[in-house]
Amino acid sequence: MTEPAPSAAHASYQNEIYLHGLEGRVPPFTTDGTALGASARRHLDQGAFGYVAGAAGSGATHRANREAFDRHRLVPRMLTDATHRDLRTEVLGSTLPAPVLLAPVGVQSIVHPDGELATARAAAALGLTTILSTASSHTLEEVAEAAGEDAPRWFQLYWPNDDEVCVSILERARRAGYTTLVVTLDTWTLAWRPQDLDLAYLPFIRGIGTAVPFSDPAFRAGLERPPEEDLAAAVLRWVPMFTGTDKSWDRLPFLRQHWEGPIVLKGIQHPDDARRAADAGMDGIVVSNHGGRQVDGAIASLDALPRVASAVADTGMEVLFDSGVRTGADVLKALALGARAVLLGRPYVYGLAHGGEDGVRHVLRSLLADLDLTLGLSGHRTPGELTPDDLHHR
Repeated sequence: MTEPAPSAAHASYQNEIYLHGLEGRVPPFTTDGTALGASARRHLDQGAFGYVAGAAGSGATHRANREAFDRHRLVPRMLTDATHRDLRTEVLGSTLPAPVLLAPVGVQSIVHPDGELATARAAAALGLTTILSTASSHTLEEVAEAAGEDAPRWFQLYWPNDDEVCVSILERARRAGYTTLVVTLDTWTLAWRPQDLDLAYLPFIRGIGTAVPFSDPAFRAGLERPPEEDLAAAVLRWVPMFTGTDKSWDRLPFLRQHWEGPIVLKGIQHPDDARRAADAGMDGIVVSNHGGRQVDGAIASLDALPRVASAVADTGMEVLFDSGVRTGADVLKALALGARAVLLGRPYVYGLAHGGEDGVRHVLRSLLADLDLTLGLSGHRTPGELTPDDLHHR
């Protein structure tokens, strides 16, 4: 397993880039996390780009996520002896090299043929934890092999309506070395997404992003012929099994019964839901609105974070965050408002579009360098020092 890198190694990416400039070399693509989408658009067809970049309805929630970060401003402090910094962060009993994980993003092969394999290799090289989506283009075993035996990895579950299939997938994930289960709650059915609808583009009905269930023995047992021989029948079995049914809180014990490690619920935005998760014995939550992809006009994830974090502050539950993170400053703002770590989503996928594994690595190194430098320049030595007092709210 890759050891967590010292903070100096993160910030050194800046020096590496400038030194390359002496040889006439520039970065392969932008180092600006907020410009990656526009840059990646040139590398993707309309359907693939729309699927990754798109949002629910009018896009109001997607815009609100970024607007919330703009409303919260860091207040730098001086003479704090921040020359030497340490980004290492404890999450669910494990030490991460930085308070950043790779969010579960499905169907990555529409962006680059290597898809999740390239992402896993890039993350493993930096010691970062990848959260693999149930909607992966490659099987969970293939992704685990690509990352390496000891690379940190979590598994995200889109909860199937067939209990036998669910248990089979969980058992496979455990055997493949995934240590934490992340259960996405907010996507039990697809939202109204005009960018996809206008092109009639949905990868799953083409058998893309279905590698995990289509390779599962319990799923395949319900088919007359395997997906390789009858894709249409497999898709027709997949659709009602993975979409269209909302679960209830009293179903959570089923997951605890069949998963030995930590369980994290993703999609929490209301304090009462956070309290119910704690009461149900869950180990963590992700404050998330799915990057604005599910409920149009919903609260920005960053605006929801303080109340949710406060609601479970005395429970020992881990609070993670995603939706809208683009820069090192964004990470610091989320930490100051109560998150232990953040999940990075679209930016690394845009890196994948630019250059496969190397593209993902460039995006991750850029974010980590930005995070390290901004942490020090704002007057802090560790992520744990940040509090709401370090922010000004407009």
